[in-house]
Amino acid sequence: MRAFLYQTIEDTIAALKDEKGQPLFPTVDLWNEQVDFAEQEEPYDTPAVFIEFMSIPWKSMGGGVQMADTVVRLHVVTTWKGSSRQGSPTREESMTRFTLLEKLTDALTGIKSSDGRHHVDMVRRRQSETNHNHEELVEDIEDMDMHLTDAPKKA
Repeated sequence: MRAFLYQTIEDTIAALKDEKGQPLFPTVDLWNEQVDFAEQEEPYDTPAVFIEFMSIPWKSMGGGVQMADTVVRLHVVTTWKGSSRQGSPTREESMTRFTLLEKLTDALTGIKSSDGRHHVDMVRRRQSETNHNHEELVEDIEDMDMHLTDAPKKA
């Protein structure tokens, strides 16, 4: 299920393009404390989205089918562009991080995906955390609620 969920999120993010047809988020990966260990991590392009799976509280429904309502945490990493204060020459560029967050949550909200065995739906934003204490990398977080259904493998 996690591989299917990851692929669903990754495909949705990959479909987001800028006005030149380039990916809005050139890096999508699993979360591994990339911001805290930036010097030890392999380099990545920003803006980046790192996907963190929170606990999945499965409930058995019968016939081997399980369902869960869970949260997937998206760590959205951008490069700090400078001050966003009124009149700052970097204001417009520094505010693009909020536009990216909006485009990301808009794209993910309401998605449905199924491969016949795994099913994801009812995706919606639960919580947003804005980073106000950063250096060159800014990590904002979007928590997304989603409903999962996992059926047994057919023989």
